[in-house]
Amino acid sequence: MTGALGKGDLIIIGGGEDRSPNGDRLILREIAQRVAGGKLVLATVASHEPRGYFDQYQRAFRDLGVGDLVELYVEDRGEVPQKIDILDDAAGLFFTGGDQLRITSQIGATPIEEKVRALHARGGLVAGTSAGASVMSDTMLVKGTSQETHRIGDLHMAPGLGLMRNVIIDQHFAERGRFGRILGAVAHNPRVLGIGIDEDTAAIVEREQLRVVGDGAVYVIDGSGVTHSNVAEAKPEVTLSMHDVRVHVLASGDLFDLERRRPIPG
Repeated sequence: MTGALGKGDLIIIGGGEDRSPNGDRLILREIAQRVAGGKLVLATVASHEPRGYFDQYQRAFRDLGVGDLVELYVEDRGEVPQKIDILDDAAGLFFTGGDQLRITSQIGATPIEEKVRALHARGGLVAGTSAGASVMSDTMLVKGTSQETHRIGDLHMAPGLGLMRNVIIDQHFAERGRFGRILGAVAHNPRVLGIGIDEDTAAIVEREQLRVVGDGAVYVIDGSGVTHSNVAEAKPEVTLSMHDVRVHVLASGDLFDLERRRPIPG
């Protein structure tokens, strides 16, 4: 099974989404539409220095129909008991960018993570951009060389929040040349779909279906039909060899059936 685990939607953004009050803000409008006048929690946990993030998003969401916009930041895990009430009446949660390991290390296995899961399970929205996108899957990409062919051993992964099954997500995809490293991630476990998302682009996941919104593309890498891979036999620093990989490139309006692993033209 592949897709979102809860009843709510996931909006997974490749970073660099339009936040200008004078711009189209297509992706932020998708978030506001699903919150429908309710409370949106802006989780800036991924940032080592969150100052300014909240003000930027407050301006960006000002006229889009969001009700209360409140910030959730956890400096360290000891603060969690003082912060858990923020999520009680939330209609949605939005993880901003930074370092995805900060999200899992600060809120993983805490009551905040439990409340995020409960929010999604009851039909609430969970969105994330950049680092906040990578953390959505059960296994997340943490580090790997960009803009070059993948070398075996040059990849670091860790457990994510697991709001989406059997995928691994990368962001700033075309802009930072991350095709090689997501191929490496899929080579480690061809059961998972690799999903690469360009900047100012979002993959909106509604249970087992993904829809693309934004200026760029979403790349879906399917390794289930791979006939050869050297990832288990080769030494570190050897170039990855993998045959018969299937790649789908999806533009705005295109859909993807996550269960059947098939694209649907927009």
